[in-house]
Amino acid sequence: MKLWQGAEFWANPEIDQGFGFNDTHGVAGFPSAESFRLGSATPYARIQRSFLRQTIDLGGETEEVSDGFYQFKGTRSTDRLVLTVGRFGVTDIFDTNRYANNAKIDFLNWSLVNAGTFDYAADGWGYTYGAAAEWYTGRWTLRAGVFDLSVTPEGGMSPLGFALDPTFQQFQMVGEIEERHELWGEPGKIKLTGFLSRGRAGDFSDAVALAQLTGMPADINAVRSYTSRPGLSLNVEQQMTPVLGAFFRAGWADGNIEPWDFTDIDRTVQAGVSINGRSWGRPDDTIGIAGVINGISSAHIAFFNAGGLGVLIGDGQLPNYGTEKILEAYYSYALTDSTRLTFDYQYVANPAYNTDRGPVNIFSGRAHWQF
Repeated sequence: MKLWQGAEFWANPEIDQGFGFNDTHGVAGFPSAESFRLGSATPYARIQRSFLRQTIDLGGETEEVSDGFYQFKGTRSTDRLVLTVGRFGVTDIFDTNRYANNAKIDFLNWSLVNAGTFDYAADGWGYTYGAAAEWYTGRWTLRAGVFDLSVTPEGGMSPLGFALDPTFQQFQMVGEIEERHELWGEPGKIKLTGFLSRGRAGDFSDAVALAQLTGMPADINAVRSYTSRPGLSLNVEQQMTPVLGAFFRAGWADGNIEPWDFTDIDRTVQAGVSINGRSWGRPDDTIGIAGVINGISSAHIAFFNAGGLGVLIGDGQLPNYGTEKILEAYYSYALTDSTRLTFDYQYVANPAYNTDRGPVNIFSGRAHWQF
């Protein structure tokens, strides 16, 4: 609903049912971003988003805004300040990409819809409480936010890892710089996103050292202390022609400290293209093709080889490490103006960085209706 001038309130209830493959474990770049870390055999409802947004016009040109799930149709100034507070997803605002950002309509893989190293604050469903500010000025946008982390990282299968910290002592700061431009007359964006998580997390080297002393599998829960985990990612989107778009992401996160709320990736690089169906007479269809390579640090490898468990992976040992390589391709077929059917294929080499496993072939179908 619209409130006072420039103010909006949004609430997003959802009903969910089911489980991810193997209870959402076994691959760092998990194949379905529509699968949560928690599952249920019976339907359940949650209010995933509930936030207030205030937009303050700062001048500049006037631009049209179309209807969307989280925006009203109307106009706004190109220079503006946008404040968001409440419950929402960090990736609703940060690390967005026109071609790879929404598992409901484009790529499905966790490490393609966002940078795999972007260990953004979230509960077991991908949402958190926090506040963000965005300053749009000319061709630049600066973003900053602070968000609530889980009570403990989800590595080591901590029973509290899926719940947000009610004291806000575990928190994350996120910053982003966005530049908009035209290249060969076509629009594009470049984003640099950084995060710093603060709270009780474990150092992989400490967990391995303790395992060597006790003769037990590495237990990250036993070596947690108040510390920081930083990360940085680059995000590029570029329209090449009216029917062809390309994107690229690369990311790094501190590989000595356990990931907090996303997945077990310390290094990542991805690239892909999105092709509009106008060329073959179906302007509402889309083909997407992308590849991603994920990796972890030497300390992270030693931890898994010592029997450690991460957010999504852990085979008991990892003597033969290899980077996780994923290829995804989809065809989105517009059945009607409001209904799309998508056919998706993914190939995963070295799932969970284990060269003794895989490769895996995954076929998916998706029906999406919006009104």
